[in-house]
Amino acid sequence: MPIKKRCAWCESNQLDRDYHDTEWGVPVYDDQKLFEMLILEGAQAGVSWHVVLQKREHYRKVFAEFNIDKLAKFTDAKLEKALLDPGLIRNRLKIFSVRSNAMACKKIQQEYGSFAEYIWQFVDGKPIQNNFKNSSQVPAKTSVSTQMSRDLKKQGFKFIGETICYAYMQGVGMVNDHTIDCFRYKEVKKLNHKK
Repeated sequence: MPIKKRCAWCESNQLDRDYHDTEWGVPVYDDQKLFEMLILEGAQAGVSWHVVLQKREHYRKVFAEFNIDKLAKFTDAKLEKALLDPGLIRNRLKIFSVRSNAMACKKIQQEYGSFAEYIWQFVDGKPIQNNFKNSSQVPAKTSVSTQMSRDLKKQGFKFIGETICYAYMQGVGMVNDHTIDCFRYKEVKKLNHKK
């Protein structure tokens, strides 16, 4: 049986490969999942995505499975307790941004009907299909991620710089950045828009 060719970034361990093979680049339209990924991408700033994947289940446990309504009501005491948790990335600003981001997300839901409606507008509701030959061609940010970052900041979000926003777009399938030699490239390309 031939060995599957994957994007270079995921080849160092099984956890990264599994994430790459099943989630990365798959369009997400569920608000809770979109919010989870936004928080995790922000948590990743300054550390590797592998570290975040290792801690993801614990993040879900501590942060109410990323239930936006519950997180918007988290008390200072709960967040201070989370800050002492070795299973999380213990950065005060990142931990406290979970609550403020949940509050900002709730406002968007009220205005747009859902966070998905808001976030997908940046790509006109349809994934961007790239055709990169190798990972060195994949950008760290784009004009779209810059625009998204600016708007999210205006809405009150934190830890959503243009590079984080681009990684987020890749993670939730707003862009297909699997390289063309990767076995997931065609599979993800076939995934249609929900509407």
